[in-house]
Amino acid sequence: MTSTTHSRPPGPGGPPPDKLAFTVPSGRRRVTPVRVGREVRRDRLLPQLLRKAVLDDVGQQCVQVRLSPRDAANPAARALLDTEAGTAVQLNQALGDTEYAALFPRLIGHELDTAEPFLLYDPPRGTPVSRIHVMGAADQEVFTRELMLALCLLEGQGLVVRGISPGTVLWDGARVQLWGLESVTRIGRPRRPWGRSPYCSPEQRGGAGLAEPRDAVWSAAQVLYRLATGRSGPADRPPADLGEHRKLDQTLRDAFAPTAAGRPTPAQVLDLVAPGAARRVRLAVPADETRPHHEAFEEALRLKRQAPAAAEPRSGQPVGEVLCPYCLETIRLDLTKLFVTDSRMQYKPLDLKGINNPARRTDVMRGAVQKCTADPEFAAHYIPVPYLTYGRPLTVAMVGQSSTGKSHLLTQMIAAITDGGLEPFGLKWQSVNPEQHARFVRDRVQPLRNGEVLDHTPGLGMDDFARFVESLLITDPRGQVRPVAFFDLGGEDLVRTDAALRFLLGVDALVFVVDPALALPLPQLDHARERWGVEVNRDGDLAFGTVLDRLPKNGGYVDVPSAMVLGKADLLRFQPPVDRWLTRPPATSVDPALVREESRDLYGLLRRHAGQAWLRPFDALRRCTLHIASATGGQEDQGRYPAGAGPRRVLEPLLSLFAMHGLIQLPGGAEALAVGEAPALEAVPRGGDEKFDRSDGPEEPEGSEGGELR
Repeated sequence: MTSTTHSRPPGPGGPPPDKLAFTVPSGRRRVTPVRVGREVRRDRLLPQLLRKAVLDDVGQQCVQVRLSPRDAANPAARALLDTEAGTAVQLNQALGDTEYAALFPRLIGHELDTAEPFLLYDPPRGTPVSRIHVMGAADQEVFTRELMLALCLLEGQGLVVRGISPGTVLWDGARVQLWGLESVTRIGRPRRPWGRSPYCSPEQRGGAGLAEPRDAVWSAAQVLYRLATGRSGPADRPPADLGEHRKLDQTLRDAFAPTAAGRPTPAQVLDLVAPGAARRVRLAVPADETRPHHEAFEEALRLKRQAPAAAEPRSGQPVGEVLCPYCLETIRLDLTKLFVTDSRMQYKPLDLKGINNPARRTDVMRGAVQKCTADPEFAAHYIPVPYLTYGRPLTVAMVGQSSTGKSHLLTQMIAAITDGGLEPFGLKWQSVNPEQHARFVRDRVQPLRNGEVLDHTPGLGMDDFARFVESLLITDPRGQVRPVAFFDLGGEDLVRTDAALRFLLGVDALVFVVDPALALPLPQLDHARERWGVEVNRDGDLAFGTVLDRLPKNGGYVDVPSAMVLGKADLLRFQPPVDRWLTRPPATSVDPALVREESRDLYGLLRRHAGQAWLRPFDALRRCTLHIASATGGQEDQGRYPAGAGPRRVLEPLLSLFAMHGLIQLPGGAEALAVGEAPALEAVPRGGDEKFDRSDGPEEPEGSEGGELR
C-alpha cells in the first residue's frame, strides 16, 4: 500500500501519517507510518515523481520516487522504475558497507507490485553539478576520479549508465554521487536512443550497435568539459578549445572520440588520475560464488553426452491411433461418428456422402468433431477432426504442484503463439477447433491480459491425473503439420491407475514448473510465502518425483525432451542471475549457446539455494533445458495485476522443446541444444582414464535520461 499525497511538508504540524509497507534491500518487509512533502517531477521528460518523506517509526528522513496511478498503468513507465530499483538493489548487494557504496544513491526500500509503485532512498548527498558554474582544476581531478570509480563499479556488474548529465551527478566538494539509475542498461544490449545532446554519446543518440562502458565515458567527459568551461561541448567531436584546459586535455582528450572504439575505458581514465585505483576497485567486489555450481552443470552435461541416445522416437500408441485428450484412451478417425454444431450449438450427425466438392469437404471437416466412445463410462465428449488427421499429436504436459502457477504460464505460452510469437522461427499455427480456441481466449487469455487473476485450476477427480487444456496445429518450415496438445498434470495423482502410465508413455514433452517460494529459502520470498501460506520444501516438488518414477530409463536417463521453468520469476527479478535473463528481449532465434548459458545459470541458482532435490528433472532426463520466466511480470495487488499481466520469456521453454522435436531446425542439431557439443579435448570413456574440459534484463523503453534532483 502506498502513502497518500499530502500538500503539507513532513513534520509535527502536518496531517496524521499514513502507513507505508515496502521491501528493504535484504528482502524483508517493513511497515511504518510516513509523512510526505510536496511532490515535484524529477525530470519533465520522465514519469517519476519525487517528494521528501519521514519514516516515523524511527524518524528517518528519505526521498520517495514514485509513479502516479496514471503513469503506473503504462508498462514502459513501470519498466523504468523496475530498472532503477534493480540497479540500486544490485549495487547495494555488491558494495554493501564498502567506501564505494556512497558513490550511488542508498536504497531504503521499494514496493513495485502496486497501483502506485515507489522507491525510497536516503536523501541525496551534494548538489547537482547543473547548479555549479565552473569547477577549479584541483576539484576537477577529484571529480574525475570519483566519477570513473562509479563507472568502473558499474562495469564490474555488467552495467552501463546512459543518463550521465549535469542533472544526475551530485558533488559535495569531496565526493560524487551518481543518480539517474533508470537509464542503466546491460553491457551488450542493443543501444536505444536515450538522453540529451551533447551528454549522450553519438552512438547512443542514434541507437546504433551495442551498449558498452565507453558510452558513459563520453558522457562523463562532456560533464567535465561543462564544469571546466561553464558551457556545453559539441555533440559529435572534441571541443575546439580543449587544448586550453591542460588537465582536461591530458586526461580526457580521447574520451571525445566520435566512436566508442576510439575512447578509453573507465579503468584507463581512472588509472590516469589515480594509478592502481582500478585494480583496488576490482578487489573490493566480492568474488564470484557461482563457479563450483557451473562446473557441476558442465560435469552433468558431460555424463549425459556419454549416455546412449534412444534408438528411435518413443511412441505409446499404434500407427494411426492417437490419444483422446479427454478420456486418455486411444482412438482413430471414424467417418461414421462425425458431428457438427447447428445454429443452437447442438451437435448433429455429419453425413459426408453429399459433399463432393473437395474444398468444401475440407472446410466442413475442419469444423467437425468425432464422438469418442473409447471409454463407455466416461461422460460424452467430442474430438476435433483435425486432431485425428495429421498423425500423432505432440503432447506437452505441464508438471508441478497446484500452486506453482502452471495455468497462468500455459495460458501465456499459448497466447504468445497466437500473437505470432512463432513466426520468426518459420512456424505457423491454426486452431484445431475454432470454437474451442475462441472459448479459451475468451475465458483465459483476455481476462489475464486485462489484469484479472485466473481462478485456480479445479482439483482433479479421484481417478483423474491429467487435464486437457488446448490444442493447436503447428506447421513447420517444410510444410509439415502436427497437432500440439497441452495437458496439466496432477503429478501426485499419477500413482493411482495403469491408465496414468499409458498416458505418460505417450507424452512427448514435459515442462516442470518450479515455484520459487517453495524451492528457494531466500528472505525476499518470505512475504510471498506468508501471503500464500506455504513453506520451503527442501525435498523438491512431489509431482516431479511421481512423474519421473513412472517413466522408463534408457542408458540411465529418461529420454523425454523436457524443460524446467523457474516460474513466478518476477518475485526474484532483482536476484542474480534472474535479473539478467528476465530483462532480455523475446528471442527471435534459438541459440544453443544462449540456451545452455541460461540453463547453467538457473542450475547454479537452484543448486546453491534450493538443493539437488529440486534439480531432479535435470538429473533424471537426458535432454532437459532450464529457463527463467514470468507469466504476469509482477504480483497481484488486491486481486488484480496493477498494470495488466505482462509475460516475460514464456515462449522460450516451448521453443526449446520444439527444437528438440525437430519442428525448429538447428545448425548443431537438436541433441546439441540439450546436452551441448563435446569439447575437442573431451574423450568419451570406454574404459581407462577419462579426459574432459571443464571450461566453459522488457528492454528499457525509449526516452531521455533522468534530470536534476531537487
